[in-house]
Amino acid sequence: MIALYNSQGRLLLQLRKHDLFSKKWDLTGASHPLRLKSRNETYAEAAARCVKTEFGVSGVRFRKIGAFNYFAPQGRKCENEHCALLVGKYDGKVKANRKVAYGYRWVTFKETLTEIRKRPESFVMWARLGAKVLGQHSLGERLLRIQ
Repeated sequence: MIALYNSQGRLLLQLRKHDLFSKKWDLTGASHPLRLKSRNETYAEAAARCVKTEFGVSGVRFRKIGAFNYFAPQGRKCENEHCALLVGKYDGKVKANRKVAYGYRWVTFKETLTEIRKRPESFVMWARLGAKVLGQHSLGERLLRIQ
């Protein structure tokens, strides 16, 4: 999963358009590395592909700051995932791909955590877990100090 933040310390959140998780907030994006012709895509390459496809963003340097596993039943289907959290700084324009997102917003990390605490059902499970990982990292601590 991907979390873009800007110089003002705001995170880019996405309002998902998805069969199972529609109209729920996510961090910036979620993707898995693909198998390429002769090798596996790296986490950073998957993150770059995701933000390019979902927001038209390119040129971001990503770094992995943590990971987690989760299981979430969704009716007759389920999610059983290992998620790496990659972060990158970006100050340019974004345009949500309407095929995968209803919209987006830039919010402080503190606002994100408050909303997750008050209305957890409005966020996909992996975003809640990813926010926890981010909060335990020094970057999350820095973002929390920004108002």
